[in-house]
Amino acid sequence: MDKIIDLMDRTIEKLNTIGEFLPLLAIRLLIAYEFFDAGIEKFKGQNWFSQIQDQFPFPFNLLHTDISWFLATWSEILGSVAIAVGFATRFSALSLIILDLVAWYSVHADSGYNVCSNGFKLPLMYLVLLLPLLFIGPGRASIDHFIAKKYL
Repeated sequence: MDKIIDLMDRTIEKLNTIGEFLPLLAIRLLIAYEFFDAGIEKFKGQNWFSQIQDQFPFPFNLLHTDISWFLATWSEILGSVAIAVGFATRFSALSLIILDLVAWYSVHADSGYNVCSNGFKLPLMYLVLLLPLLFIGPGRASIDHFIAKKYL
C-alpha cells in the first residue's frame, strides 16, 4: 500500500510540475490563434463596423468606425502575438476581453447561443479562456515569467 501511495505522490508531483506551464501555454496558443486569425481577416478585409456602430456600447459608439476598426484589428493582431509568447499577457488579455465583450454585445448577444446562428457561444468561450490569463498570468513558459524571475 505504501508503494501505491508513493507512486501516487510522485505522479501528482510530476503533474503539478507540468501543470505550471503546459495548460496556460495551451490556452495562450489557442486563444492567440483565434484572435490573430480574426485580426488578419480585418486587416485584409473591408470595414463593416459602420453597419453596426449604433449597436456598440458606450463609449465605443462615440468613436469613428475607422478608429474602432483600427483598434480592433491591431488589438487582435498585436494582443494575440503578445499572448502567444507570454509578453504583457495580463494587459493583452484585458484588451482582448474588452474587445470580446464589445463584439458579444454588438454582434452576438441577440442571436442566441448557437454558433451557426452567429450566437454568443464563441465570445463566451473566448472570455472563459482569457480569464485565467488575466487572473493567473501566462504561466512559466512565458516571457513574463522570465522577466519576473530575472528582474523582480
